[in-house]
Amino acid sequence: MIIRSRREFLRDAIKTVSAAGMLGTMSKFGQMNAFAAGTSSSYQALVCIFLTGGNDGHNTVIPVATAQQGFNLYQAGRAGMGLAQPSLLPIYNGSDVYGLHPSLVEIQGLYNAGHAAVLANVGMLVQPMNRTLFNTNNSSIIPNALFSHSDQAGQWQTAIPTGLGNTGWGGRMADLMQSSNAGASFPGATSMDGSSLFLTGQETFAANVPGGSATLLNTVNSARAGGLQQLLTFDNGLQLVQQANDTMNRGVSYANALSGALAGSTLATKFPLTGADGSPNNLAMQLQTVARIIKVRSALGLSRQIFYCNLDGFDTHGGQLAIQASLLQQLSSAVLAFYQATQELGVDQNVTTFTASEFGRTLTPNGSGGTDHAWGNHHFVIGSGVQGGKFYGQFPLLSLGGSYDATTRGSLIPTTAVDQYGATLAQWFGVGPANLPAIFPNIANFSSSNLGFLV
Repeated sequence: MIIRSRREFLRDAIKTVSAAGMLGTMSKFGQMNAFAAGTSSSYQALVCIFLTGGNDGHNTVIPVATAQQGFNLYQAGRAGMGLAQPSLLPIYNGSDVYGLHPSLVEIQGLYNAGHAAVLANVGMLVQPMNRTLFNTNNSSIIPNALFSHSDQAGQWQTAIPTGLGNTGWGGRMADLMQSSNAGASFPGATSMDGSSLFLTGQETFAANVPGGSATLLNTVNSARAGGLQQLLTFDNGLQLVQQANDTMNRGVSYANALSGALAGSTLATKFPLTGADGSPNNLAMQLQTVARIIKVRSALGLSRQIFYCNLDGFDTHGGQLAIQASLLQQLSSAVLAFYQATQELGVDQNVTTFTASEFGRTLTPNGSGGTDHAWGNHHFVIGSGVQGGKFYGQFPLLSLGGSYDATTRGSLIPTTAVDQYGATLAQWFGVGPANLPAIFPNIANFSSSNLGFLV
């Protein structure tokens, strides 16, 4: 007879649970009081697509013929990295003409149909910024470590530009909206990409669901389930171990709830799970899973949901033209399929998808077929609730060393703060204006907390 330790038994039992069963982050030992927020009983969901690595916004949304500038200024700054004008997909913002990257065919269609908008030159800010203020090197008004991936990704997800944040603005929104999901068997925050700082709250335990799994969840077999349950409910008096047991127990409960709700549930919408070259479209897999979870929202008892998806690979210091073309094609085709799925489910007015990225990239190339870390960037918001077919925020003049350039390489100084972008989404989601500072501590520094891109 082999005597197995508790640790070995627990390790093997855990292996029999799908990765989706390991749901939620470790609970905080301290708790905060949730703020009351007046909400309606109707369903609403936010879906964040994080473009990890820093997407090059300059080749995503291109000025062609605008009041401030034309295509020639863009080409001069790009110095060989620019896209040919005939290849661009034309979109209009009033009388101004812009072009989208040629890979964004589906997003162009959504924009022209009024279901997508462009958020111009968004980035982390403490307060409104210009080149003169930036050059004072005043650390109290400039975000920390501006061109660092880890720092800027953390700041984008926490909305804390000059310090360390341990909760994300998505998680803080979920904290405030807990009453909308009272009695739910599954959390209102779900990550398709492992543990997400964006969805970490003081009281919110986000679910981690593997976006590419066809069956999503496999619960433990009955024999091991019984043994695992005994271990998880055993009180050993050690707070940290008990905390881990509680997290695992919660994960198994969430896994079982989602497994049961998804049993037999299918979608008619077809997702582009592979790209034109046959490679997997991981974002499409994630968004397909999001759509399936949205479909069973009533069975789970949810009326508010926040999702986090990730598309990696945008750190294009070399080989940018080919890499970005492939990634943006994945983004565009996946977003359209997801929008069509929300139409199938009758919730296209109730689901808003938005892009994020830790920073933009320099206008000028680096000599190695790529670009380097910069600051402001352009983003998309998609959904039938979006006041689409137009730009929000101020598109910058692409003049090297000019008033919108933090350096001399086209590192855009943001003209719209992440706080304003997020606050607009939060208010549509049901957060009252009085509660915005609990989510975005610097929102009072900006003239507007609602950019108007959502109905």
